[in-house]
Amino acid sequence: MGGAERNARKRRQAQQAAGSRGSHAGASAVAKARGSGDNRKTIAVVVGVVLVAALIIGGVLWTNASKNATEGQQIPVATSQPFAAGVVEKRDGVVVTTGKPDAKKTIDVYADFLCPICGSFEAQYQQQIEEQINAGNLAVRYHMVPLLNTRSNPEGYSLDSANASLAAADAGKFTAFHDSLFKTQPEEGKRGYDKAQLIQLGTALGITDPKFAETINAGTYDNQINAEFEKTSNDQALMQDFGQGPGFGTPTVAVNGKAIDRSGDWLNQVIAGQLG
Repeated sequence: MGGAERNARKRRQAQQAAGSRGSHAGASAVAKARGSGDNRKTIAVVVGVVLVAALIIGGVLWTNASKNATEGQQIPVATSQPFAAGVVEKRDGVVVTTGKPDAKKTIDVYADFLCPICGSFEAQYQQQIEEQINAGNLAVRYHMVPLLNTRSNPEGYSLDSANASLAAADAGKFTAFHDSLFKTQPEEGKRGYDKAQLIQLGTALGITDPKFAETINAGTYDNQINAEFEKTSNDQALMQDFGQGPGFGTPTVAVNGKAIDRSGDWLNQVIAGQLG
């Protein structure tokens, strides 16, 4: 073999060795790239799982906190305008009448302390109603009904608060108690105020008679409230059409025992004798 041939063969061997090394290097780079990509995918999946878990845990904690928002709270006392001389509050069974004995007109208001529309009604008309009471133009017969008694968590707030309001009426504090519960109203479907909180509100309003707490804890008026509500909810004169046919709902305002339309300037129309 000549020198030229030997040199040519050496060049071919060197080229083959270089190619082999390049092939191995390329395969290694591909493997590393694939491994890096797999690692990134794994990390992304883990991060995604952690984020989902955090969102779920955060959602559960937020839901529980929202559901129990009233727990441990002291119910704030609402500031209401004082009643004029001659205005009296009187409980008759499960109905509380507020007004002057010679008031020109009387309305019946049916409401539930948990009902959000009742809360809106109070926010809109409370001041006007109390002004008409002070002027001797109006007496109001309040019927606190347990329409949404199963709509608190735990159930029972509508009935407990209605019973407590009657206990407050016995102590001469119905309006202040009533206005305070609507001013800071629990949300429908969530926790209401418990009996201890209702008693604490009465204490903040100046009720010192131990019978107040006893009446709340014993549910003294519960049976009467439920029996009266059974009659009320079946009273055809109080039925209204809420879009699904006639039925009883809250709030309902009645004049002479019949539900009235609360659109427009209804209160002044009642005072003027144009409604009812």
